Amino acid sequence: MKSMRDATEQDLPKIVAIYNTTVATRQSTADTEEVSVESKLPWFRNHVPGKRPILVHEEEGEVAAWVSFESFYGRPAYNHTAEISIYIDPAYRRRGLGRRLLDEVMGMAPGLGIKTIVGYIFSHNEPSIRLFRSFGFEEWGRLPDIAEMDGKEYSLSILGKRLIP
Repeated sequence: MKSMRDATEQDLPKIVAIYNTTVATRQSTADTEEVSVESKLPWFRNHVPGKRPILVHEEEGEVAAWVSFESFYGRPAYNHTAEISIYIDPAYRRRGLGRRLLDEVMGMAPGLGIKTIVGYIFSHNEPSIRLFRSFGFEEWGRLPDIAEMDGKEYSLSILGKRLIP
């Protein structure tokens, strides 16, 4: 049974609120300040249900998490590759939700025309790296010290998995 649905613009304030909970942690995003709903409207509208969706997961009638598929590099030759992002409301973290969501979206990816999934994860975000590795993702690249936040430099790991041989 699927636990996710396509996001609507009415979900965008909650999507942004969940995203903004990660900004101060310096674990999951390179944004250094919180973003606004208005600033994320073009990003939201760029997603296409059935091709490159933003999905929300609800628990107890509330959006508890969201997942997005982004086109990789924006060139036609990469149409079968997508970047995945998963963000979970702090109240629902450490309950296995990330594992359930990643499993579900990997299962739906081929139906979206996706053969390969990549994830860009800060190298110090060990919980996310462990999660992706547990699903067979491998490190396909590492960009050392490319992000600078609060006077510290951070590396970015590129994890990938081929879903369809």
